[in-house]
Amino acid sequence: MSDQYRHENDHLHRIRHSAAHVMAQAVLEKFPEGKVAIGPAIETGFYYDFDLPRPLTPEDLEEIEARMREIITEGYDFVYQEVDEEEARHIFSDQPYKLELIEDILAGGLDEHGQPPEGKPTLSIYRHGPFVDLCRGPHVANTREINPDAVKLLSVAGAYWRGDEQRPMLQRIYGTAWETAQELEQFLAWREEVEKRDHRRLVRELDLLSFHEEGGPGLAYWHPKGGRIRQVIEDFWRARHREGGYEIVFTPHIGKAELWQQSGHLDFYRESMYAPMDVEGMEYFLKPMNCPFHILMYKTRLRSYRELPMRWAELGTVYRYERSGVLHGLMRVRGFTQDDAHIFCTPQQIEGEVLRVLRFSLDILRAFGFSEFQIYLSTMPKKHVGEPAQWEQAQESLRKAIEAEGLPYEVDEGGGAFYGPKIDIHIKDALGRTWQLTTIQFDFNLPERFDLAYVGEDGKEHRPYMVHRALLGSLERFFGILVEHYGGAFPVWLAPVQAVLIPIADRHVEYAYDVAERLRAAGLRVEVNDSGERMQAKIRDAQMEKIPYMLVVGDREAEAGQVNLRRRDGEKPGAMSVDDFTRLAQEAVEERRLL
Repeated sequence: MSDQYRHENDHLHRIRHSAAHVMAQAVLEKFPEGKVAIGPAIETGFYYDFDLPRPLTPEDLEEIEARMREIITEGYDFVYQEVDEEEARHIFSDQPYKLELIEDILAGGLDEHGQPPEGKPTLSIYRHGPFVDLCRGPHVANTREINPDAVKLLSVAGAYWRGDEQRPMLQRIYGTAWETAQELEQFLAWREEVEKRDHRRLVRELDLLSFHEEGGPGLAYWHPKGGRIRQVIEDFWRARHREGGYEIVFTPHIGKAELWQQSGHLDFYRESMYAPMDVEGMEYFLKPMNCPFHILMYKTRLRSYRELPMRWAELGTVYRYERSGVLHGLMRVRGFTQDDAHIFCTPQQIEGEVLRVLRFSLDILRAFGFSEFQIYLSTMPKKHVGEPAQWEQAQESLRKAIEAEGLPYEVDEGGGAFYGPKIDIHIKDALGRTWQLTTIQFDFNLPERFDLAYVGEDGKEHRPYMVHRALLGSLERFFGILVEHYGGAFPVWLAPVQAVLIPIADRHVEYAYDVAERLRAAGLRVEVNDSGERMQAKIRDAQMEKIPYMLVVGDREAEAGQVNLRRRDGEKPGAMSVDDFTRLAQEAVEERRLL
């Protein structure tokens, strides 16, 4: 469904933005004393934030939606107008959130959608009928361009103003709008599947991990089953990195303020770092990134060109202060493990290294079941460090690597960070949503800040090239994506429990444990359900837990040395020897099959 989201000048985007304004009109008609904040179009619809005298109910949404259909059919034109400061303040004199946005726009800060404005700040409004909003558009020409049968209000959620928990809590109404009723129906079916796969619900139901307010928001607690999956991912990650020519390193969780000052984090990233701690009169910070630590290790001695390239990888836990209003399960947390790597190499090696890391990244992502990728190449912005020749070489090496793999890509001209160009890899999940995972990022800034050098063949010191690479992004976010991609039904190699033995009666429990020991010895993760429940209840429990294989054992199986196999997809291969099942499961693990 994410492919349905288009550029803001697309008609569908205009429809959704316009529907947000129509919704705001309907809400203010119902609550004349209400205050409005912002209401943009988003990937699959729109939302608008309101400060209202009471919490909204489902009945309220039905009433607002019905009024929206009436407004749409009344056929109001959307009229754009630029206004001066005095007129804007007069129009929105009773709307404090709009007045704050006006201040920001005039100060060259954020626009009416909370985004940096382009060019000279301009105050503009859009009117339709009796409703007026601070807005730069774009919109459809008339409300009748919105299909009243293809609009739906979806939910209400709390949202802090500006995402700041110190600011008022507003009510955010989410809605969607499409060009046809059929598209709306398809979207609602897709959304129902998204809700079924919501990782926040599944990790709780499958007993994988939890969050605890009393322990601090945005921090994940991995339960044994979640820990098993994480260990499998980490073991696979480390093994593949060793095979790929990387060395595994470990660095501390804190560093002195001077380090973060030298790296530039205190100047450019301070608001996302936790408050400093005092250690013997010196300030220390929890690390938000691993790169300065890898650089310190590089500088333990003067390096030779013969040592390069150096590929150092780390599963390093970092801590970033995110406002509680933007935390979202595993997708936005305050403490996470970044699967980080840094490559130090010579200018002559850079093209080969970029191609190598791109192929390596795609190979790892494919191993986890992702096969559709969108590639973005971001190039030199106006403000940058490093020489243009360096940028040109780096950008060309990135471009050649993408084209060598025959991958389609888009160029984001001027979209690189000030310190270097980059490749971003987006994957598409089972529901068609895209997620940004891998980043391959050049850095011309830190080698200069830390005065990195190597001795070349000419006996002189040279500046190495440095490439940051986060492959999975973070284990927490990647795990959340995996949960939703598979709906909790992990492929056999990742499943926390790969098989469960289900004895039919108490007399079969001993045999079940004997089989379990044989399977564990073969490297499989196995449990025995020896509860007093009936067999069908045990099978139902295993299906709810999304265990790949259920092995029922009774008199016949115990006598023949067999198991009776049922799969979570409902297939019943039936009786087979323990050895045959072992081979079947091991092959599924080896080939990373779903079953």
